[in-house]
Amino acid sequence: MRTVELLLDETADLCVREAWRRLAEAGLPSQARHRSPTNSPHLTLATCAELTAPIRWELAEVAAALPLPVRFTGVVRFERPTSVLAWALELDPVLAGLHRRVWEAVASDSPPGTLNPFHEPARWTPHVTLGRTRRAGAFAGRRVSGLLPAPPLPVWLTTVRSYDTETGALEVLEPRS
Repeated sequence: MRTVELLLDETADLCVREAWRRLAEAGLPSQARHRSPTNSPHLTLATCAELTAPIRWELAEVAAALPLPVRFTGVVRFERPTSVLAWALELDPVLAGLHRRVWEAVASDSPPGTLNPFHEPARWTPHVTLGRTRRAGAFAGRRVSGLLPAPPLPVWLTTVRSYDTETGALEVLEPRS
């Protein structure tokens, strides 16, 4: 499986890593505990089985539209198969359009039923994960906002990358020249 992600500017990246550190110090699930060298704050747009040539073509166009300013709107919690604590991002028309473009690219060249339905434009909630665990309700009833640093404003989405979950390889997707 391949991810399509957007990386944050350096200031926002450092702020998210500080939030990770504070959650870990408080004994809460935190992405700081994920020791892979590929672990970095990011916004996931979609996942797909492979990055085919048509998908790559569209992702090069998306990369050309960066950097893109966005705004954190606050803390959000998800209870999916895992419990997730994240900073939500405002879904303004520009980010929504960029996401729809990526979704349509991966959907048009992926086998039916292989895409994550949480990434569909009508269901997608843009966020940067702060902590995740398989323990259901791990963040329920926890007051975490006092633990977290204030998110930076604005945040810039700067780079398109893809992570290969089978090989562990990272690939930065550049704009076409």
